[in-house]
Amino acid sequence: MAACDTCGNDYENPMTITQQGMTHVFDSFECAMHMMAPSCAHCGVRIIGHGTRTGGSIYCCDHCAPD
Repeated sequence: MAACDTCGNDYENPMTITQQGMTHVFDSFECAMHMMAPSCAHCGVRIIGHGTRTGGSIYCCDHCAPD
């Protein structure tokens, strides 16, 4: 069993995800998204998709991205 890096839950079938050389252990995709998904530079929501990149920042949608 391994403890989830986000919530600390001990889980017998955890998943490991490696991003930029760092490996994390999670008990669910939900916990993985909370830790690893980028946040919108305007509203702070986690971006679970492509998002919009503008001026070196990432935004959840065109509405949040500057004109």
